[in-house]
Amino acid sequence: MASHRKPRPSRSRVAGIRTPVLATAALTSVALLSQSATAAPAADGKPTLEEVQRKVDDLYRQAGSATEQYNAAQERAGKQRKHVDALQEDVAERTQRLNDAREELGSYASAQYRTGAAVPQTATFLLADSPQDYFDQNHLMNRLTGRQKDAVDDYVTEQSATLKKRREATESLQTLSEAQDDLKTAKATVQKKLSTARELLSRLTAEEKARLAAIEKKKQEEAARKAAELARQQAAEKEKERQQQAAERERQQEQSAAPEPSPDQGAGSSTGTGTGTGGATTPVPSAGSKAEKALAFARAQIGKPYVWGATGPGSYDCSGLTSAAWKAAGVSLPRTTYAQVNAGATVPLSQAQPGDLVFFYDDISHVGLYIGGGMMIHAPKPGAYVREESVYYDGESAIHSVVRPA
Repeated sequence: MASHRKPRPSRSRVAGIRTPVLATAALTSVALLSQSATAAPAADGKPTLEEVQRKVDDLYRQAGSATEQYNAAQERAGKQRKHVDALQEDVAERTQRLNDAREELGSYASAQYRTGAAVPQTATFLLADSPQDYFDQNHLMNRLTGRQKDAVDDYVTEQSATLKKRREATESLQTLSEAQDDLKTAKATVQKKLSTARELLSRLTAEEKARLAAIEKKKQEEAARKAAELARQQAAEKEKERQQQAAERERQQEQSAAPEPSPDQGAGSSTGTGTGTGGATTPVPSAGSKAEKALAFARAQIGKPYVWGATGPGSYDCSGLTSAAWKAAGVSLPRTTYAQVNAGATVPLSQAQPGDLVFFYDDISHVGLYIGGGMMIHAPKPGAYVREESVYYDGESAIHSVVRPA
């Protein structure tokens, strides 16, 4: 599954993914571990702690990508199933109409048989592979009444349409089968990656696990420091904006208080005041706004387990949580991270507002819901629970982008 991943660019980016708490610790622990253990394999052939940690980290990330592929395959299969069901229902209705047309033609044949007229031609017609081919013969067409000709036309039309829909339904069933195969493959990939990661972690000694826990603690402290720094930056920008708006309102008030040389200038001053007042309400969502509703829903899910492929209400994966949160606010988001990243306007991390979506990693395989102050609510990884966490939980370079849902 790693083959689909694009190489990580050297530039910094803007958002986060799910990676295990212990697994991500390895990325910041290289310098620390190098002082107590070399990167080379141990003399007994056992992988070093550093090697195990890197492998586990990579496995969890691959599992995260495979989870989103599973979600996409599940969505495709669901849509295709609905399409197939609709086609099959249409075919059934068309088949009934075809049978009705055939019965009507049969009644004409019976009448001809009872009167002894044109029995051979009628029998030949009913046994023909293509009724239209037979009725193209002028001598038989001349014997048909107008009503009989309409019945033949109806039969031929329904037969052609029904055959076409049957072929379409067959092709759709094949597409559905392929989508279901993709679903099974993605599911097996996720399970294999997670199983391998768990096995590697289970082999660590108590001392190695303690070392990783210490490294993880330092990593969380650094992430919290970066979040606080971002919060200060955002607060400073908002204060600067507030001061500019206050100065603009004061200027407009001075203009409106001065003698107005003409009605036109007075009207312009009034309009400017209205514009300034409106601009002061935009930076932060008001209570009851859609963003606030999405955040309220997300907060209510804190503590629920991460389960890959889950969309609630008892468990979630990362994109399942964000789509459910915004759905509670009346906004429909796509199911996968790959699609959600295109579901709104991209904004700089420094301008992120509560409710924005924060995406992580080059393959956009993780997403969280920004709550302000450099923090987000997200469903991190298997074995973890929905929680609040710094957007820098896996380092600044992990952040891909920030999107404000349209």
